[in-house]
Amino acid sequence: MDPRWDPELVEHGDTRNVVDRYRNWTVEAIVADLDARRHPFHVAIENFEHDMNIGSVVRSANAFLAAEVHIVGHRRWNRRGAMVTERYQHVRHHGSVGEFLEWAAEAGVPVIGIDNVDGSVPIETYDIPESCALLFGQEGPGLSAEALAGCVDVLAITQFGSTRSINAGAAAAIAMHTWIRQHAFPHPKSV
Repeated sequence: MDPRWDPELVEHGDTRNVVDRYRNWTVEAIVADLDARRHPFHVAIENFEHDMNIGSVVRSANAFLAAEVHIVGHRRWNRRGAMVTERYQHVRHHGSVGEFLEWAAEAGVPVIGIDNVDGSVPIETYDIPESCALLFGQEGPGLSAEALAGCVDVLAITQFGSTRSINAGAAAAIAMHTWIRQHAFPHPKSV
């Protein structure tokens, strides 16, 4: 039997929401394989009002193979939206924006805010650094003043309808996919 396999899963069947490649693998084996391939971008979200979008952000971070998710503020968050992906995704807690910004500075990771505030740059026109932390605010109030002050740049997702903003979980997925489009695929050389 493959040493990465979990005997219980092999015997009783693996009903987890994992890609076929990881069918019957232990959680530890899956995480080790993911760790060998993780992308160098991080995702952070402020959690001061127990934002229900955090689970969705964690799930998308797993789908796009982010290095780590950073929960800034309250430690507790609703895991239902993560669909158990937090088992495979590194999640780190920072008690405050200041702690998160200190971590980013020590790690040499520029913080890029995602919020549709005055002066933000359209994400579609911005070259996102390969190593960075994409920082999202709460649903509703957006990024705090302290978080905005700590960002290298703030990007906005261009919208064309009547609503002022899109859901924070959806915004996070769009921003992560923008990073993927810029860095995970080889770009054709310009002529």
